[in-house]
Amino acid sequence: MVQKKKLNCIECGMKLGDKENCVNYCPDCFIGVDLHLSESSKEHIFGDIEQIMHYFISDVTSAFEKDPAAKSLMEVLTSYPGIQAVLIYRVAHFFWGVNLPFVPRYLSSIARQLTGIDIHPGAKIGGNFFIDHGQGVVIGETTEIGDNVTIYQGVTLGGTSLENKKRHPTLKNDIIVGAGAKILGPVVIGNNVRIGANSVVNKNIPDNSVVVGVPGRIISESNENITREIHQFEHGNLPDPVQRVIERMESRIASLEKQLKETSKTE
Repeated sequence: MVQKKKLNCIECGMKLGDKENCVNYCPDCFIGVDLHLSESSKEHIFGDIEQIMHYFISDVTSAFEKDPAAKSLMEVLTSYPGIQAVLIYRVAHFFWGVNLPFVPRYLSSIARQLTGIDIHPGAKIGGNFFIDHGQGVVIGETTEIGDNVTIYQGVTLGGTSLENKKRHPTLKNDIIVGAGAKILGPVVIGNNVRIGANSVVNKNIPDNSVVVGVPGRIISESNENITREIHQFEHGNLPDPVQRVIERMESRIASLEKQLKETSKTE
């Protein structure tokens, strides 16, 4: 008969019994919360709770600002999975910050079951954050997201390393990530960036850019049309860098053929 391997508590290192193996915590660490907090710790916790309320207001407000289908507060709170997932994440992240075992991951699991959106409680997310539709969104543990960021369904902010280090993307401010896009690894996405649907991004993106394609290709802000595309992000009218290269090649070939015909006539 194969003997089960005894595990240690991941908090204090104590040997665990058979009934404790399933949670990886000894009873004292599992329920132990330091109730004797210093004044600075209390202020920090109260500040975090106040921040949750601030984010609650900004997240719900962003739904009305970014989705014309939003009609009422009750509708947004009860019918928008993106809002529900983010609100649960805010609470889970608070518990993650005070090193409460088990609860943060359990809350994120509940959110995933209810909404289909997987946000690790360790991720850092700023205000005015909006997930539209949301099904299939994955946000990894070391992800960092700034203010006024919008992502659509099927987006993955994933890691590319098995090491316990920064392995997920950093998104700065004023960013839109289109449906099905994948941003992989510890890359940095600059301010005011738009990432087209189903793009795959695995390198740093500078400010004021549109990214489309697999792998993602950067369209720089170099003319009036690109500027309009960046600020309006018209999903049905995104630039196609491959098409542009083909058009330039066709134009060049036509020019060379014309020159060749003229040269043949002179001879």
